[in-house]
Amino acid sequence: MHTANCKLINAVMRVSAMLLVAACLLGTAVAAAFSGTVVDGSTHRPVEGALVTLNDKVMKTDSNGGFNIGGPGDSIGFRAYGYSRQSVVASEFGSGPHEVILTPFQPKALYLSFYGIGSSKLREAALDLADKTEINAVVIDVKGDRGGVAFQSSVPLAAKIGAQNLITMRDAKALLDRLHRNHLYAVARIVVFKDDPLATAHPDLAVKRSNGAIFKDRESLAWTDPSRKEVWDYNIAIAVEAAKLGFDEIQFDYVRFPDAPGLIFSVPNKMPNRLAAISGFLGEAHRQLAPYNVFVAADVFGYVMWNLDDTHIGQRLEELSAVVDYISPMLYPSCFQFGIPGYRIPVAHPHEIVFLSLQNARERTGIPSIRFRPWLQAFRDYAFDHRQFAGSEISAQIAAAEKFGSDGWMLWNPRNTYTAEGLKTEGAACKQDAPE
Repeated sequence: MHTANCKLINAVMRVSAMLLVAACLLGTAVAAAFSGTVVDGSTHRPVEGALVTLNDKVMKTDSNGGFNIGGPGDSIGFRAYGYSRQSVVASEFGSGPHEVILTPFQPKALYLSFYGIGSSKLREAALDLADKTEINAVVIDVKGDRGGVAFQSSVPLAAKIGAQNLITMRDAKALLDRLHRNHLYAVARIVVFKDDPLATAHPDLAVKRSNGAIFKDRESLAWTDPSRKEVWDYNIAIAVEAAKLGFDEIQFDYVRFPDAPGLIFSVPNKMPNRLAAISGFLGEAHRQLAPYNVFVAADVFGYVMWNLDDTHIGQRLEELSAVVDYISPMLYPSCFQFGIPGYRIPVAHPHEIVFLSLQNARERTGIPSIRFRPWLQAFRDYAFDHRQFAGSEISAQIAAAEKFGSDGWMLWNPRNTYTAEGLKTEGAACKQDAPE
């Protein structure tokens, strides 16, 4: 009996030792170090400041484009302002430094709303226009202005509050695969704090009037309190799902306080609190989205490019530039009701409105032009003389953005009806500047 027990103990010890060795070897293989250089695919020059991502670790390349990052993970992500993102499987690194090539790319996008992406007529017309013109990107509502989530979400709260009552992207993965096959950059637009379903289902999270009633905006829609972490968590969870689906960029809209007087929030309605709420949300979203190697953008009011305060909505350039990759100002001339210095009637000067607003923002922040991507007006004016913004107006705005050197541009038409007027068609069939 004693001999048998000894043999059993020895056998157990041998197996344990083997398992320990195997675990060490596996740990060594998984928690590897990856090094190399990131270069520009056109010039082959090193890309300084490119973001290298390994799970939740993020680092920037040095002045020579070099990187060295370690830890467990199946793939390493690479992205840089003005380039399409890239992902490299860990096994491709081998034992020595690896050269990663990033392709220069500036999105030129059309917008498709929550309903537009679900309409075969509007969706196919937009994709057909992309095939025939310089358009190489689409901005898609994945959480729209009325709080609906367009795809089938696994976030329990979305279904609970009625945000899943209408699904307009029935096979989101197939749609993303199709867009990428067609060399189209896909942006997920998420309307954040304007959220009628969430505010209605959870009044404790809603913005209130001074009498305690839930605030409703001009469209009779309720808003959630930008300072509440529960609201942050819900929107970030939707954003992470969109990133996992394959969107190249997450763009947050209505990432602000409502622009109405006399409202009550969970914190005093003062500028430091507003700034902390908006930059805090965007910073946390950026942190949680980092493992998915997606770009993060924020839509902002046009006058934010000029105002030195937070425009009473929690948006100020200095804070925004620190927590997002791209700032996307809505530079619709119709929205500049007071004009800008030297241009009192903005709809008569679309080029100047776009260029000077971007230029002013760059001078204030000191960040490069490539970190801005403006929204441009592709709809009829409603504030001045009701002129149609067609070919000449659209091309003037595009020329201004390109002269400034922004990371492309986006056309906004709430009806999702676009034409080729104002767009270039040369080289559209090849889409040579599109991401792989």
